Amino acid sequence: MADIFKYLDYRKCLKDLYLEKKQSTTHFSFRYFARAAGFKSTNYLKLIMDGARNLSQEGIRKFSKGLKLKKDEALYFENLVHMNQSKTDEEKNFYYTRLSGSKKYLNARELEREQYEYYSKWYYVAIRELVSFSDFNEDPKWIAAKLGNKLSAKEIEQTIALLIKLNILKRNKKGKLCQVDSCLTTGPEVGSLAVANFHREMLNKAAQSIEETPSEYRDISCLTIPVSEKGLVEAKKMIQKFRDELHAFLADQKDYDAVYQFNFQLFNLSEVTWKKSKK
Repeated sequence: MADIFKYLDYRKCLKDLYLEKKQSTTHFSFRYFARAAGFKSTNYLKLIMDGARNLSQEGIRKFSKGLKLKKDEALYFENLVHMNQSKTDEEKNFYYTRLSGSKKYLNARELEREQYEYYSKWYYVAIRELVSFSDFNEDPKWIAAKLGNKLSAKEIEQTIALLIKLNILKRNKKGKLCQVDSCLTTGPEVGSLAVANFHREMLNKAAQSIEETPSEYRDISCLTIPVSEKGLVEAKKMIQKFRDELHAFLADQKDYDAVYQFNFQLFNLSEVTWKKSKK
């Protein structure tokens, strides 16, 4: 059977399991599964796979029975369903933490776990960028001073160890820390929980900067404007193009002496009518 611990989408998992069962067992069908799991509706599995229905707690139990999941697989499946069906990121984080507590998950989904961990704290990213300074000093006191003396020596040492473990930082032949890759990007739009957490943390840092950073060292501005559906599409393209151009320009600069966070936010204040019209 397909390894359930490799999935972070339970509907995709069910689709793969169904196709696998169909290929290995000629009599397997939606009707057969419904009977084995104890459902009256013969196409209930298809409705769940297609996203037309959600699973209740009782439904999760029946699915585990119908799929003949082992105890650890059934527990993983239960948390996976709850994470996928959660309505808030707070709930998703709660169930993701439960998922990542499984050793089998850690072995099967190392990349996702590492991404989640890297984006969980603002200073992981900041310390990675500090390493690119020509005068970078690995001394925790130096790093703490550069980041506003908001981190303890222990937090800094743990961060460096983590970034080395995640292959984000490495040591050169002289033993000096350096970046494994000069640029890291998640792409124009990433819906992962890890990056959503990161954006929230950086938005909080932006709000703090209004009080903590003199205006000559920051730029926080906004526009409140009417937008059409077509205009929104073009505006997003313009923002993405400008972000890429700015990234390329600043990456070519030398002798860095500060780390900045550059946020873009474009969001609706009023109801989005065209979204309703497509339903």
